[in-house]
Order: sequence, then C-alpha cells, then structure tokens
Amino acid sequence: TGWALRAPGRGVCGAAEGAGVAGAGSARRTWSWSVCLTVFLLCACAGGRENKMPILISKIFKGLAADQTEALFVGDAILSVNGEDLSSATHDEAVQALKKTGKEVVLEVKYMKEVSPYFKNSASGTSVGWDSPPSSPLQRQPSSPGPQPRNLSEVKHMSLKMAYVSRRCTPTDPEPRYLEICAADGQETFFLRAKDEAGARSWAGAIQAQINALMPWVKEELQALLAATGTAGNQDIKQIGWLTEQLPSGGTAPTLALLTEKELLLYSSLPQTREALSRPARTAPLIATRLVHSGPSKGSVPYDAELSFALRTGTRQGVDTHLFSVESPQELAAWTRQLVDGCHRAAEGVQEVSTACTWHGRPCSLSVHIDKGFTLWAAEPGAARAVLLRQPFEKLQMSSDDGASLLFLDFGGAEGEIQLDLHSCPKTMVFIIHSFLSAKVTRLGLLA
Repeated sequence: TGWALRAPGRGVCGAAEGAGVAGAGSARRTWSWSVCLTVFLLCACAGGRENKMPILISKIFKGLAADQTEALFVGDAILSVNGEDLSSATHDEAVQALKKTGKEVVLEVKYMKEVSPYFKNSASGTSVGWDSPPSSPLQRQPSSPGPQPRNLSEVKHMSLKMAYVSRRCTPTDPEPRYLEICAADGQETFFLRAKDEAGARSWAGAIQAQINALMPWVKEELQALLAATGTAGNQDIKQIGWLTEQLPSGGTAPTLALLTEKELLLYSSLPQTREALSRPARTAPLIATRLVHSGPSKGSVPYDAELSFALRTGTRQGVDTHLFSVESPQELAAWTRQLVDGCHRAAEGVQEVSTACTWHGRPCSLSVHIDKGFTLWAAEPGAARAVLLRQPFEKLQMSSDDGASLLFLDFGGAEGEIQLDLHSCPKTMVFIIHSFLSAKVTRLGLLA
C-alpha cells in the first residue's frame, strides 16, 4: 500500500539513531531507529497480521524524504508510528495509523534481513531477483542529487475491475489534491497526488468512469454466483458499489455493498467465489432496515455530511447503526432510492411476519400482515388456535417500545393500548411495522 504524509518544514528535524547487533559468525543484523521527519515522506508497505508478517517497507521511492534520510530500508519492519504499536497490526490498521499521523512522524523500525530479498524492487529502484542475496543497510549508497532516470520496473499496475476510488479519506492536504485507489481484493492501495484540486477531480472522475464501464460484467458474474449459492435464493442484484463507512474508532474503511431484493450484504472486498459470497461481513434484512437520513440533517455526524446516509437495522440484540458516505450526489441519490424501494419490495414480498410473545402473562403469537393487520393468537400447549385480538393497520394510532422487550400498540377505542412482551429486543418488529406502513402509503401514491 502506498502512503504519503506531508508536514511543513525542510529536511530531517531529528537525526536517525541506530544500533547494529551481529551474532558471532552471523550475517544477520538488527537495526532500530527513531526517525523524526518534517518533510514529505513516501514509501510503500506490505504485510500485516492477516498475512502472518510484520508491517514491512516494500519500496522506497527515489529522491523523496524516506530515501533522503538514509535511515529507512526495504525490508524494514515498522514497529510503531508516533508511539502506536504496529507489531501485531493488520495491513488496514497500519494504513489507518499512517494516515492519521500529524505534522511530526516518528517511526520505529527493525531491519528484517530474512525478508528483504523477497521484494522485487530494491531501495534504489532497481530490479532484484527472487534468489538475489539481501543487501545490508550498511551497503546502501547515498542518493545522488538531481532528478533520477525513469525506471520501467517502478511501473505499477492495478485492475480497475470493481476498484474503489475516493477523494474523501486521503492524507490531510491544504488543497484536496489526493485520490485513493484500492484494488477489489483489498490487497493493494495507491495514494496519488495531482497537481491541483481540478486535476484530482478530473482523474478521479476518469478512473470512476472506467470502473463503471466494467460494472455490467461484475454484476453478471456476481449474479451467477448468487444463484449458485442457494442460500439467498435466485435474487436479482439491484445495486452494487463501494461505500466509505465511518468506523466506531473514528477511522474509515471501504465497504462493498451488494443490494438484493431482500437484503443488503456488506463485504470488505469483492467476493469472487460462492463461499466468499455466502459469507458477507454483515447482512441487513431490508424489511427490518430503515434509512435514517440521506445528506445533511439536524444532529447528524459531521463526517462527510453532505454525501452521507445512515442505516439502522433492528436485531434481537438491539439496533445496528451504520454511517456511510459516497463520492457524488448522483451516487447518494441512487443508493437512497434503491434502499427505500428495496424496503418496500421486501415488505410486499414477505407479506406477513410472526413472533412469539406474552400478553397478560399468557403465551401468544403476534402476526403482522401487510394487508390484514395485527392478529394475536393463543399459543398455550394443547389449546386450540384461538384469535385473541385482531386489528387493521388503519386502527393503529401509535406504536412504541422500551428498547428491551416490551412492544406497545395503541389501537384507540375500548381496547386502548396493549402491551406485549416479545422476550427479546422489539426493534425488529417495530422496524417491520414501519416498513409495512411505508409500503402501504407508497401503494397509494402518497410517497414519491
């Protein structure tokens, strides 16, 4: 993953401090530095806990600050960033830590001789064979001043098939000149800096246009995989695309969202097998999911408020809330419409939902039907299935819950408010009732 940091100032504000230790008869050396930089520092890193490797510097770009310090080397393991321990970090956690650095960057690194030969590009930019012996940091030659000749081995490639591109979560810059591009599998990330904001906007738009041009093939492949899984039925894919999710920790993460007729499936990378497709990171049934807001709203989180939307899903454990942002008003409008329509489609498709409950200490079953309304059935063992209460949606004046297990339904009249104990968080049923009502209103043409 390429990463970039910029801070005011010139040169290196702190000298590199290192110590070399060599065992008798051993060529292995362990090096440790604390390097304080106040200049543009750029290099590429790899590894991570998920790869059973430390975070490693895989490339140092010629002429930039990381190269000029002469204290960082290909194969160095990054142990910490500004005091934050990265020794057991995942690749994504390391990228987030590097992106959150302020004006001063302090890196603690350890030279890993045993892994350095497995990086194709050396610190000097020349090609290194897989069987070439690693070079010691002591053998590194100082950088020569002036522009360096372009080397074809430094050319990087990334497939744009379902790639993620964003200008909203890139390194802090007085001018928004950066764009971030992530491969569909999440294994590679580029940070690019344009000459100015207009250039960054133009490049991001051009790259996104090419990604969109490949979308029909991606959708066709995923549709075939979805039909083959058999777990979600032969559902049509209504919408697919990358969203930027705000994490509880304050960071962000690319999230691939796949919207079917009944569910919103969320993945950390593009699923390319039936097994991967059948194991999303999170699943939100549309009938129990509400679009809380789209765009700026009173009290909303300021994070990308103009192009964000929030979703709340009712579960047996409580409410699952997620905040997402997109790159353009067109994307926001498309996702908003698809999510609202998807909720209505799911309600029309399901028609009826039932759950066990207790009313006045009596075991019951509550059925909610989009057309027939509310029916409360007796559910004692061995007893006949008797109707205890039946009310249409039109009689419902208010519904509420205590957030724990109680659902309150007020039908007015002599019956008044009834209290049902659902034995788990009632939010799922509350959200389903809301979906049924919204779908019924839409039928009447009262909601665009």
